[in-house]
Amino acid sequence: MVDAKSWIPQLTDDGSFTFFSEEFGEAFHSRYGAKGEAFQKFAQATDLAARAQGECLYLLDVCYGLGYNTAAALEMIWSVNPQCQVTVVGLELDETVPRAAIAPPLIEIWSPRVQKVLQEIAQHHHDQDAYLTATLLIGDARQTIQTLCQQNFQADAIFFDPFSPRRCPQLWTVEFFQFVSRCLAPTGKLATYSRSAAVRSAMLAAGLQVGTIPLGSVHLPHEWSQGTVGSFAATGLHPLSPMEQEHLNTRAAIPYRDPTLRDSAEVIHQRHHQEQQQSDQESTSSWRRRWHIH
Repeated sequence: MVDAKSWIPQLTDDGSFTFFSEEFGEAFHSRYGAKGEAFQKFAQATDLAARAQGECLYLLDVCYGLGYNTAAALEMIWSVNPQCQVTVVGLELDETVPRAAIAPPLIEIWSPRVQKVLQEIAQHHHDQDAYLTATLLIGDARQTIQTLCQQNFQADAIFFDPFSPRRCPQLWTVEFFQFVSRCLAPTGKLATYSRSAAVRSAMLAAGLQVGTIPLGSVHLPHEWSQGTVGSFAATGLHPLSPMEQEHLNTRAAIPYRDPTLRDSAEVIHQRHHQEQQQSDQESTSSWRRRWHIH
């Protein structure tokens, strides 16, 4: 039995719970609402309600965590089409997280059908029935994604949800996005909460077009986007604002790199900092002043 006692639930504003990672110094979700974030920034951003009208869907959940993005996706898909056959693969480093997330009251925010899925995935790393095949791959996502590529896995929707680039740069590099994009179906969409210019540049370098996730009704004054959506065609993406487009021409847009997919966070940060220091692109502070961003 994997020990899951170290994870202490934290209540978010919509009544759902999240955890705080001491290792990364961040919570797994926004304080505004863990469940709401899973729906808005992932399930809705990848058009799952429309896609669910088909017979089957393939999902890839990068950094499965508490399982909320997968849960929100299943709730949305099966509310539209209870017979939709879903294949989902989750990538997760720490198996204690999903195990801790199936304890009451955390799991009670989901329907009984989805609760069963989360329990099976957490306990057995697999679940299968007439309408679902779910697999959780435990390990460094930089390696497990390569296994998926070898299997020619193609996802209609990819939920890209690591800790922030500042805390976990190894999962936001050009090289990692190149592997992830190989697992995206030609008409699929990848969604992430990050609006970072470095992240968007890495997605572009991996062959994706990028759009923004527009702000919802609740946001902080300094925010301009809820995240980023990537696909192979710009059609169907919400275009970047002029401010966001200019952000991609600043030093902030220099992407993280990890040529061997094995470097530490420290090494990746050092490489990134050196590239920024040598760049003749506009400084991010100058861009902020021009657009009155504080």
